[in-house]
Amino acid sequence: MKALTATLMFSVILFVIILIIALLASFPSAIHKNHIFVYGTLKMGQPNHYRMFRQVEGKAEFLSWARTVERYPLVIAGDYNIPFLLNIPGQGQRVRGEIYRVDERMLEYLDAFESVPTMYQRTRLKLEVEEWVGPTDGEETPLPGSVVEVFGYSTTTYKPDWPSLPTYESYDAYGFNVPEYVIRELRD
Repeated sequence: MKALTATLMFSVILFVIILIIALLASFPSAIHKNHIFVYGTLKMGQPNHYRMFRQVEGKAEFLSWARTVERYPLVIAGDYNIPFLLNIPGQGQRVRGEIYRVDERMLEYLDAFESVPTMYQRTRLKLEVEEWVGPTDGEETPLPGSVVEVFGYSTTTYKPDWPSLPTYESYDAYGFNVPEYVIRELRD
């Protein structure tokens, strides 16, 4: 009887361990606190990209091109034609952008630049890697199609008509048929 009980207990423990391993394997890797997804004016070639590399504000390092796993409305709104990622999962498009590793100073600077928490909120986003080119801190390099979880700036504080605005897969301030973005230095 004791042998049967011990065998049964061993089987249950083994089953639980296998279940936990399977569950952990199905989730994206742990969120990287200092990895930030940018999709608007902070991307390469956009009006505020230089802010990512102002040494006085901290450090940023490009890691990857990626797009959101879920669809979100990326709209251009407000008096200054600012790109906003509305925190409405399931609507809009899978948004393309870039992942950066930033230090604490840069993260604080970006939070202030993005007017967290009034205009934007720093939220967790699951992203599909398109191409990873940056270092990985000893971890395995994410392959194209793999899912990572990082922070990005989205908003829940938007005007009622914003969800009905046209949505974009990728923002380009200099693109055709895009309302002209007004840089901060020229705003009233």
